[in-house]
Amino acid sequence: MGPRGNFGRLVWSNGISSFGTQVTTVALPLTAVLTLQAGAFELGLLSAVQSAAFLLIGLPAGVWVDRLRRRPILVRADLVRGALLLTVPAAAWLGVLTLPHLYAVALVLGVGAVFSDVAHMSFLPAVVPKERLEQANGRLEVTRQVSVLAGPGAGGWLVSVLTAPFALLADAIGYLVSGLLLSGVRVEERPRPPERRRLWADVREGLTFVIREPVLNRVALGGALTRIALGVCAVGYPLYLVVDLGVGATAYGLLLSAPAVGALVGAPLVARVTLRHGVGPTLYGSAALVLLFQLPALATGPGWRLLIFPVASALAAVAGVIFNVAQLSYRQRITPEHLLGRVNASMRFLMWGTTPLGGLAGGVLGEWLGGYGVFAAGVALLGLSYLAIVTTPAIRRAGAEAR
Repeated sequence: MGPRGNFGRLVWSNGISSFGTQVTTVALPLTAVLTLQAGAFELGLLSAVQSAAFLLIGLPAGVWVDRLRRRPILVRADLVRGALLLTVPAAAWLGVLTLPHLYAVALVLGVGAVFSDVAHMSFLPAVVPKERLEQANGRLEVTRQVSVLAGPGAGGWLVSVLTAPFALLADAIGYLVSGLLLSGVRVEERPRPPERRRLWADVREGLTFVIREPVLNRVALGGALTRIALGVCAVGYPLYLVVDLGVGATAYGLLLSAPAVGALVGAPLVARVTLRHGVGPTLYGSAALVLLFQLPALATGPGWRLLIFPVASALAAVAGVIFNVAQLSYRQRITPEHLLGRVNASMRFLMWGTTPLGGLAGGVLGEWLGGYGVFAAGVALLGLSYLAIVTTPAIRRAGAEAR
């Protein structure tokens, strides 16, 4: 199979598994609420268990991804998640489904996501030439954003037709199909034999590379601030838009889909923008545009001012996805192959590790400032997090030596 066939399988695998993941985002918590009558605490615990894997094994996962071939890791992660999800409708059918069962499934899904994400980012440079990384990452991002747009709606429809536990069959089948597609990718991988040293020595090597690289450490800082901002927004958006402004559930869902629309526009542009302007100016310019486009959302209000929110969000997402794809491609290009897993894991750990802080901060700010206050704090921080990029002179020079 040629490079195009290998990449085609990767794209289809990414699209199918991403779609299923979006279905599970709807169906798993609804299984807890509708089938098992879970309360707020149990629902929060389910979410926490699934995201805990990024903190618990995020860094060691990078070491294992570097020590082993990445395609088998991707295949096994998909097959294990698919098989495990099948146990939920089976248990529901038998009448033995429990909350601890869901917690166990959520934990393994999180672990699978950690290994899959790190291995996927590290595997791509073996599938496509380095000069085509922006184009390849852009295509993968398009499939992901299509899933973000279509998946939740499909998940809600499946829940209404099949009930929540049986809606998870869509994700289970998706993971199994994804694993089969990935098993057909044929590329040469030569993992470096592990040296005789401790696990944490390998972890430290990946973290040190990120901290010492002037572009990656600022991207990590900006990403960490963005995750905090998204946590605050997760509290502020419903409090202000739904409670204060009275936006209905359907309209609220449409408002939140605006970033996915913007990302679909931006993702195909990354390769052309980067080729024309270079990596550094692309990173700097897209970060500056996110800052410029995001802040007008602070003027969101009743009546016609409600339209400011989706327009600002969509425009910011166009620039944001260009930044995200460009920085990922830059990272894949400059990182030595034997370090890719650890560097990707370190970046994911540093950025996503702040996610719980955002939710806690949003809750405190909501009690203190009210709906618009916490909404404004989230929107402002979402834009201002990119100051970590635009205040760094090294960003403009990024990639000049790698082109």
